[in-house]
This record gives sequence, C-alpha cells and structure tokens, in this order.
Amino acid sequence: MTQTVATTTQDPPAVIPVKAARSGGGRLRALDGLRLIAALMVAGYHYGGRGGEITHAWGASAAKVFPTLHTPFAYGCLGVQVFFVISGFVISMSGWGRSVRSFFASRAARLMPAYWVAVLLVTAVFALPVVVYEAVSPSDVLVNLTLLQQPLGVDRVLGVDWTLWAEVRFYALFALFVVLPGASRRRVILFCAGWILAAAITQGAHQPLLDLVFMPEYAPFFVGGVGLYLVHRDRRDPYAWGIVGVSFLIGQHYAVRSLWNVSDPNAFAHRTSWGIIAVVAFGFVAVAAIALGRLDRVNWRWLTVAGALTYPFYLVHEHLGWVVVETLHRRLGVPSYATFLLTIASMLLLAYAMNKLVEERLTPRLRKALAAPRG
Repeated sequence: MTQTVATTTQDPPAVIPVKAARSGGGRLRALDGLRLIAALMVAGYHYGGRGGEITHAWGASAAKVFPTLHTPFAYGCLGVQVFFVISGFVISMSGWGRSVRSFFASRAARLMPAYWVAVLLVTAVFALPVVVYEAVSPSDVLVNLTLLQQPLGVDRVLGVDWTLWAEVRFYALFALFVVLPGASRRRVILFCAGWILAAAITQGAHQPLLDLVFMPEYAPFFVGGVGLYLVHRDRRDPYAWGIVGVSFLIGQHYAVRSLWNVSDPNAFAHRTSWGIIAVVAFGFVAVAAIALGRLDRVNWRWLTVAGALTYPFYLVHEHLGWVVVETLHRRLGVPSYATFLLTIASMLLLAYAMNKLVEERLTPRLRKALAAPRG
C-alpha cells in the first residue's frame, strides 16, 4: 500500500527572494510575512481541517479534536490561492530583464535542492519500522526526484508537490511568452490577456491537453499576481487594474466551484461561498497593499527569516507532521492544542535546518552552474 494523499487545493509558496522594484530598492518583507501566513493556513488545514491520514494521526476526526477551530481550519486550503497570487507577483519581479538562461537557473536552483531533500527525508522517515505510514516504492521515489511524477501518473512522496507542478507550468509559460522575447509592459499585458482567454476557451473545450497547459482553475491567481506587479510598477495603469479585477472575478468562481462543500454529507466542516470569496479577496487585497506600498512599514528583519523558512516548511510539514502528531498526541498523551503548536514549531525548526544546511549551501552553487555559459 502506498500513502494516500488528498489532492485538495493548497499552495505552494512563491520560492524566490522578494525585492522591491521601486527606487528604494528595499526588500518587500511584508510579502515574506504573507507567505508565512499562507503556509500556516495550509498547515492548519492539514492538521485540523480535513480527514484522511491526519485523522488516523489524531485518533479521531478533526471535528472532535478541534471542535471550535475545525471550521476555520477548513478554509486553510485556500492558502494555495494566496500563494499563487504571490507567485505571479514575484516571478514577474524576478523575470523582468533576465535572460532565459538566468531565469531557468534561478528557478531550478531555488526550487530543487530543498525539494530533493524533502523527498528523501519523508521517504526515509516513512521507512522506519515504528512509523505506520508506508512510503512509495523505490522506483517511484526516483521518479519523484524529477518533479514529473504527477503527469507520469506515479505515486507522490509529498502530497503538496502537485502545487509545484502548477508552479513549474506557470514558469514555463512566463519564460516562453515574456522572458524569452524580453519583458515589457505591453508584452506582459498581452500575456495576461492571452492566458485568461486561453484558460476560458480551455474550460469550454474540455480538452485534457489544453487543461494541462493553461490550468484554467489556477490561471486567474497567477495572472492576478502578474497584474499586481504591473500595479507595483505604475499604480495608475488602468490595464493593470483591469487584469487584477478580471482575475479576481474569475478566480473566486473557480475557488467556490471546487471548494464549496455545503452539499457534501460527509464533510465535517462546511465552507460557505462567502467565506471562500472572502479568503480569495484577502489574498488579492494583501498583495495589492504590498504592491501599493501600504505595508512598507512592515519591515521587520525577522520577516526575512520567516520568508526563507516558508518553502522548506511547506514541503515537509504535512507528512512529517502526521508522524509528530501521532507521537505526541496518541503515544505521549500531549493535549491536542499543545500538540498542534508543538508540531508547527518542530516543522519550522526542521525548515530552518533545511534552509541553513541545504538551501544556503546548494542553491548558489546550482544557480552558478546552471547560469554559466557553455560553448
């Protein structure tokens, strides 16, 4: 038996350093903080907002373990929508003025080292005799190292890696239509308009290949983030605001359609359509506030550290969190809320170690190797 993973909507973090494009040149630390908030939303969902393996870890449904918070936790899966909006913003910032080689080197070097370690770490932990969750087969683990396991139909080691596959497809589209010909306001506007139109056509065409390429369910969030970066460059740009507005209107539709579960008799926490819309709006409004400089005062240095922890935390928190929850709560008898907080803290500590020992050492080396010109 292989581990079963719910493919519910959750996010992947925008995994690039966040620096401002304005004359100040300072780091947008508020965006780092927002990334951490989105990651904690997803963790809340995984630990207290759904069933499956986490129910086994607690020994009871989350509705019984968290009678007050299980409904708010159920909205945490919308952290992915927030992440995708952030990703659209920061990938635009990262790719503007870069060559394709530099863009590819930056993305691969930032994405892969922590991912490789997370895959191997989760596989190793799940292989321990005391752990009840079974790892995927050795062959499937090797395929997982390519990040192509989802299109190849291979069992996934990390439940969250489906969001990385969405990110990779966004990177490819952005590189092909913006970075390769050279980023400009006009080209980015055409890219956003073209992608939204292509996604709408894809939805109506019911063609799996088009759906794979244009991702109609997630396109509005990536495009909305790109539009907000145009707002960041020029807050008076009506086209940029139009892109943001249309993206929100379409994005909330897809979020409500896929996550509104009021008619599901098996759901222990029913999300409302207005609640879903509110969380989606929060993601757009928060990034917009950062783009407009309204949160420039949120400039605490510790937010940089928080932003650096977000990606490795996101990768490891779900499956390794099951192990920690079961150990603390079922085997040691630690109360549920204390277990929840200790699990979050332990995953953040592991993320810190991964950032220091893996990302800070391997990312610069891999980026340099990939960016080096070849004859």
